[in-house]
Amino acid sequence: MTAPIRLGADIGGTFTDIALECGGRIHSTKVLTTYAAPEQAILDGIAIVMAEAGITPADLDIVIHGTTLATNALIERRGARTAFVTTEGFRDVIEMRTESRFDQYDLNLQLPRPLVPREDRFTVAGRIGAQGQELLPLDETALAALADRIAAAGFGAVAIGFIHAYLNPDHERRARDILARAVTAPISISSEVSPQMREFERFNTVCANAYVRPQMADYLTRLQVRLAAMGATCPVFMIHSGGGLITVETAAEFPVRLVESGPAGGAIFAADVARRFGLEKVVSYDMGGTTAKICLIEDFAPKTARTFEVARTTRFAKGSGMPISIPVIEMIEIGAGGGSLAWVDAMGRIQTGPESAGSEPGPACYQRGGERPAITDADLVLGKLDPDNFAGGAIRLATDLAARAIAHQVGDRLGLGVEPAAFGICEVVDENMANAARVHAVENGKNISDNVMIAFGGAAPLHAARLCEKLGIDRCLVPPGAGVGSAIGFLRAPFGYEALASRLVRLSAFDAGAVNALIAELTETAEGFVRAGTDGPIRRESTAFMRYAGQGWEIPVPLPDRPFTAADADHLRQSFREAYARFFGRAIDGLDGLEIEVVTFSVKAEDTRPLPPRIALTLGDRTAAAPATRAVFDPSRGDWLPSAIVERASLQPGSRVAGPAVIVERETSTVVTAPFDAVTQQDGSLLLIRKEAAA
Repeated sequence: MTAPIRLGADIGGTFTDIALECGGRIHSTKVLTTYAAPEQAILDGIAIVMAEAGITPADLDIVIHGTTLATNALIERRGARTAFVTTEGFRDVIEMRTESRFDQYDLNLQLPRPLVPREDRFTVAGRIGAQGQELLPLDETALAALADRIAAAGFGAVAIGFIHAYLNPDHERRARDILARAVTAPISISSEVSPQMREFERFNTVCANAYVRPQMADYLTRLQVRLAAMGATCPVFMIHSGGGLITVETAAEFPVRLVESGPAGGAIFAADVARRFGLEKVVSYDMGGTTAKICLIEDFAPKTARTFEVARTTRFAKGSGMPISIPVIEMIEIGAGGGSLAWVDAMGRIQTGPESAGSEPGPACYQRGGERPAITDADLVLGKLDPDNFAGGAIRLATDLAARAIAHQVGDRLGLGVEPAAFGICEVVDENMANAARVHAVENGKNISDNVMIAFGGAAPLHAARLCEKLGIDRCLVPPGAGVGSAIGFLRAPFGYEALASRLVRLSAFDAGAVNALIAELTETAEGFVRAGTDGPIRRESTAFMRYAGQGWEIPVPLPDRPFTAADADHLRQSFREAYARFFGRAIDGLDGLEIEVVTFSVKAEDTRPLPPRIALTLGDRTAAAPATRAVFDPSRGDWLPSAIVERASLQPGSRVAGPAVIVERETSTVVTAPFDAVTQQDGSLLLIRKEAAA
C-alpha cells in the first residue's frame, strides 16, 4: 500500500508556503502571498510542486491548510459589521474589560477598542443563574423586534453572549432560532464558540468569531471551488490553533479557532524534530516574513493554554490585546519578520516592526515599489543574502535599492553609514527576539539556555546563530525544509480537537456521577470532530483546571482516563497539591477550611500516529570543502569576514562547515557566525554548535 499524497499550504503575511509529501519525499516552494485573492498563491504553489513531483491535482489525497487571514482581519479590523446581543445590564462588558490593567499607573492608558462599538450592542431581558438555573425567562417578544432591527440595519454577522450560558445554553439557542427567522447573516453563540467561565473573555471570543466568520466562509468556499476546478477532488482540512486538524465546515463555523493556525503548524514541526532527535527541552524559533514566534517544547509536546491575546497594543504587555478563550499552543509572537519595517523613533532609537512591508510592496530590495527598509534589506546589505539567488532565483534582489532605503530612513537620520545602520537594524531585531524568548521562559519558570533551539521559517536561519549567542544557547538545529517548516508541520499534525466546559465543582461536594456525565459529553464532542477526518485509533487526554477557592486563575491537573468514584475526590486533591507545588514551589498548607475546586474540564482527543525513527546527533568527522567565499558582516566580531558559501544539497551526513559561513538552499539561507560550526545530521538537518562546546 502506497503512502497517501499529502499537501500542506500555509498563508503568511509575506509568503505562502507549500509542502507536498509524495513518494517519501518533500517537494516545497514559497510564493508571494496575494492579498486580494489569497487562494491564488496556494494554486500557484501547488502547480509548482506538482510539476516537480510529476503528479496531477487528481493524485492528491488530502490538502491541509493553515492561514493568518483570521488573525489579520482582527488586527486590521477588516471583519464584518457585527451585532452583539447580550443579557440586559451587560452591554458594556467587552468595553469595560476586567480590573486588570497592563499599566496600572498610566493615567492616560488607552485600552484596545472593542470589536463591536456600543451602538451595535443590544440587550434583552432574561437571566440564567450561576448554577445554571433560569432566574428570568427570555423576552422572546423583544427578541423578535430586535431581529427585525438587525435585519434592517444590514449587519454582516451576529454574536450572542448571555450570562452563564456556559452552564445552560438554552437561552442562547432559543435566541439564535428567533433571530434566524429574520436575519440571514451567520449567528454565533458563546456556548458553542467558547463554553468557558469569565464573561469578558467569552463575549470577546464570540464577537471575534462572528466578526471574521463571513470573510473566512467566503474564502474557504472559494478555495474549495478553485481546487475542484483545477482537478483536486480530495478533502481539505484546516489546522486549528491547538495544533489539530478539523474539517473546512467546522472551520467556517468557528473561524476563531484558526487565529493561530499557521504558528501552531510550526510548533508541531519543531516538536516532531525534537522527538526524532530525542531532545526533551527545546525552544522553537519561527521567523517568517511578518512575525517571529517562540515556543517552549518539553517532552516532545508544545506548551498549551486555554486563552491568548491577539493585537497587543503594547509589546509583550499582557492585557493590552484582545483576549480569545480557545485552546491554543502557547507561544510569544512579535512583529519581527523579514518584511518588518525599520524606523527611527523620536528619541533617535532604531525600532523594527510591528508594521510589515508584507508582499505588497515588500521590502525595498524586492523592486516592487517599496521605499522603506525592512529586515531583509539589512540582511542583504550585510551580505547574508545572495541577490541573484533569493528564493531559488525567483526573486532578484536590488542591493542598491536596499541601501538607499536604509540610508534615507535610518542612516541619514542618525548620522550613520549604510552598513552600520544595517547592522543596527539587525541587532535591534535580534535583541527584541532574544528579549521575547527570555520573557517567555521566565514567565514559565524555565532557563532558556538549557534548551536546544530549532529554527525554521524563511528568515529564522539567517538570525538563529546570533540569537543563540545572545541567549547563551550552544546548539541549534535547522531541519530540512526549514524555510517552509509550518507547511511541513501541517503534514505532521494529528486529527485532533479539545472540548471544554466550565463547571464549578468543589471537592467537598464532589459528585462522581455528574463529573462522569460531563466528561462523557466532552469526549463525545471531541471524538466527533476527530472522526470527521479519521477512523483510526483515538487517544484521549482529560484535564481539570483547578484552584484554591478565592483565587483568580487555575492550573491544569491531568485526570485519569476512567470513570470516577466518590473516592476520587481525595485523588484529585492530592494531584492538585502536587501540581500546585510544581508551579509555585509549594502547596498552601495549614489553613483550616481552605477549599479546592475545579473550574473547567477539558477532553482532548486525537488520532494516534506511529513514532518517527530516532536519530542520534553527530558532531561530524570530516570538514566540508568551501567552493566559494564572500564577505559577510559577522555581528559577533563586528567586522566583515570572508565566509564560506556552501550549497546545503552538497553536504553529506557528518560534514562539518566551520563558521563563518552561509549555507544556502532555495527557501532560506543559514548564517553560521564565527563562534559556531555547522554539522550535517543523518536526516539532512544542520546542527549549529558552539566551537568550544564541540571540542
